[in-house]
Amino acid sequence: MLIKIYGSSIFGVSAQTITIEVNIDTGGVGYHLVGLPDNAIKESSYRISAALKNVGYKIPGKKITINMAPADLRKEGAAYDLSIAIGILVASDQIVGENVQDYIIMGELSLDGSLQPIKGVLPIAIQAREEGFKGIILPKQNTREAAIVNNLDVYGVENIKEVIDFFNEGKPLEKVVLDTRKEFQDKINSFPFDFSEVKGQETAKRAMEVAAAGGHNIILIGPPGSGKTMLAKRVPSILPPLTLKEALETTKIHSVAGKMGTETSLMTVRPFRSPHHTISDVALVGGGSYPQPGEISLAHNGVLFLDEMPEFKRTVLEVMRQPLEDREVTISRAKFTINYPSSFMLVASMNPSPSGYFPDDPNNTSSVFEMQRYMNKLSGPLLDRIDIHVEVQKVEFEQLAEKRKGEKSEDIRKRVLVAREIQNERYKDLSISYNAQIGSRELEKFCELDDASFNLIKLAMEKLNLSARAYDRILKVARTIADLEESENILSHHISEAIQYRSLDREFWNV
Repeated sequence: MLIKIYGSSIFGVSAQTITIEVNIDTGGVGYHLVGLPDNAIKESSYRISAALKNVGYKIPGKKITINMAPADLRKEGAAYDLSIAIGILVASDQIVGENVQDYIIMGELSLDGSLQPIKGVLPIAIQAREEGFKGIILPKQNTREAAIVNNLDVYGVENIKEVIDFFNEGKPLEKVVLDTRKEFQDKINSFPFDFSEVKGQETAKRAMEVAAAGGHNIILIGPPGSGKTMLAKRVPSILPPLTLKEALETTKIHSVAGKMGTETSLMTVRPFRSPHHTISDVALVGGGSYPQPGEISLAHNGVLFLDEMPEFKRTVLEVMRQPLEDREVTISRAKFTINYPSSFMLVASMNPSPSGYFPDDPNNTSSVFEMQRYMNKLSGPLLDRIDIHVEVQKVEFEQLAEKRKGEKSEDIRKRVLVAREIQNERYKDLSISYNAQIGSRELEKFCELDDASFNLIKLAMEKLNLSARAYDRILKVARTIADLEESENILSHHISEAIQYRSLDREFWNV
């Protein structure tokens, strides 16, 4: 007897339906699995055999042929255990499965018949709805994530016996229903960190506000213990809240990577990713023999924080250059190409020298030469993609001991939202969303300078020995500062503040 069961395979951040054909005949004994399965799927026969035996069923001693179509698409993972097991039971007439083709069935089996959670549930559920399936049967731990998708029945099971009884005896399964919008609204303003906890560092906090308002990449330069990491962790709390569309995009990526918790259904706050400096190229940008999203894709619609940036391998930093520009990662293989989105705000930090204290090193352990060699780990093209460079000074005792709280993230966020709304209106007919994305053509149109501002930036270029690449960055940042003040025109004091945020372009850092 031949039976067809439906599962799903992840391809990038999308899913593709897999038809699992199970054929059983009496012409011999054997178990043949075809359709480019990986080792985890090939080993499924052992898990399925033990699981079925422990719930009162068995794999028949006949010739079993299982084909996973399309046959030229490589399948991976143990998520097909449940679908293959149900297919074998129906094909061998051990259970009735008249409506089994109405459902996507996925789950990894344990030897006792219980189910383990799987990856990529959200894109699988979206694809099931698009292809008109009645419902989806999954491990119970994955149901909240799948229930985000409306117009699709989502059933969570803990043991294969529940699925068998559902098809064979009509015993109902528990349907999971989730109010996506309510879930989204309830948690949209939930942040673990707040800017009010930061003592001092008013200049750095202002730079963070400007960066968030314009979507600018930023690098913090300062000695150890000055609060660089503390500031970076609070950036998501002042960024505009995720829209529902952005939340779904972000959740899909984390679902594919298996980073969603069992109690989490939808990502409601912008992600904050902070990879260690020993990270490899592939782990950062994504890829591998079975491509997976990297850290820059996991930071999509959020923040990627590179702590002590010069300690990262130069090759790792250089592979970020194109994703920073294109806001997506393309991973190419001989037979396929996968695109992962990677629109993130880069926040980096660094010490001014290997010792961390140049030029105020109390022990004089760093020379100018050592500082130059340290700085040269960051290439010009990479720094060219970072709009704001700000020096973070050591926090004095009086500031640390002060009991008065600083400004709350909520108040800073209100100003950021006003600036973003101005930018949305300005660029509504263009393919850009915020100031950091504007190119040279848009600069001429949206960043016109009066005589005082023009003379000021000209003087700064000459006296402070600013590089040519600093000119565009200063204009972009000045445009954001003007938006924060709800000023239609860029004024001289906006230019003056923007010039302060180009520390690494000054002569001091390039001796």
